[in-house]
Amino acid sequence: MSTQLPTNPATPVQPFAGLVVVELGHSVAAPFAAHILSELGAKVVKIEKKDGDDARKWGPPFWEGASALFQALNRNKASVVCDFHDPAHVEAVKSYIQAEADVVLQNLRPGQVEKIGIDGPTLCAAKRGLIYCNLGAFGSEGPLKDRPGYDPLMQAFGGIMSTTGEEGRPAVRVGASIVDMGTGLWAMIGILTALYERQKTGLGRVVDVSLFETATSWVSLIASQYLASGQLPQKQGSGAAGIAPYKAYATCDGEIVVAAGSDGLFKRLAHAVNHPEWLDDPRFVDNPTRVQHQLALYGLLDAILLTRDTQTWVTCFEDAGIPCSAVQNIGQMVAHPQTQALKLIQDVPGTDMRFFGLPLRLDGQRPASRSAPPKLGEHQHMIFKTGETKV
Repeated sequence: MSTQLPTNPATPVQPFAGLVVVELGHSVAAPFAAHILSELGAKVVKIEKKDGDDARKWGPPFWEGASALFQALNRNKASVVCDFHDPAHVEAVKSYIQAEADVVLQNLRPGQVEKIGIDGPTLCAAKRGLIYCNLGAFGSEGPLKDRPGYDPLMQAFGGIMSTTGEEGRPAVRVGASIVDMGTGLWAMIGILTALYERQKTGLGRVVDVSLFETATSWVSLIASQYLASGQLPQKQGSGAAGIAPYKAYATCDGEIVVAAGSDGLFKRLAHAVNHPEWLDDPRFVDNPTRVQHQLALYGLLDAILLTRDTQTWVTCFEDAGIPCSAVQNIGQMVAHPQTQALKLIQDVPGTDMRFFGLPLRLDGQRPASRSAPPKLGEHQHMIFKTGETKV
């Protein structure tokens, strides 16, 4: 029986065709990294526990048999169920990796892969060209290395939530799974680095990334201000520490973000809102001074921008060359002509599903989905012989 996944012959970009990836992954981080590889042409075999990836049930909404979140991260993949408590199942997975795999990604709970002998050092010792990527929680060293972790926990522990939201109000998680997906991106950077090196040496590597390290990367610029001053960063709402005026404002029918982050742009803004006298105000002469007096400045701007509708202000500021944007909801973003022009939303072959494609193009072409997300255990035959394919 063929082990090839069904493909879309119209797929224009498959630079990783022929690369075989085994994903020992669940939830978001490892599946997202493997998803990027799959969209770029790699064959990805997703190894799932008996009940499947927990993300299959993360809904509603559900779409064609699984949660929309799971379907978005797992198209183009094969699904094989493995009982990690069954030595024969584990051995079959190890044999497949030995025979076929170029890359292995794993984000199972800490210590699990070592316990059953499918950890990086063990597998790389048996196959010198294998690239093995651990996507951990707190990293491979330190007092918390054996603890599990999830995106909201790491937004909290990594300092992101302490600087998100408005001062005096409860901590707020960034809505998007930036720590999970960011870790997937760092995994990709590590894997691509190892693949490049393997071309020269023939040797693979063990790549380590973690949710906590990713969270620290997201706040590294904010942390640089703390390291320089010793002062704890405060919540900035829609603004940014060290730049003013640079935030969102309520209009009479919505919200608008205005980013007048330089002295030249502030001059344009003062004229656009008909207050050129601000340019002679000693509180607003340059950015450091405006930051020092930002509460006064924002009080003035808040009252002014509330007097007109969002589109009127967008037109006014764009005509003046001032960076700005309406605060769009997801529906507005999806429907926007810019989104449509870039063909960011793609059909999934053989389904009624549509998802955002990768945010990159090669020679003007965006990688396209080749096959539907797999049903649980749909591709048991790829690893297990007939009679051993019970799910």
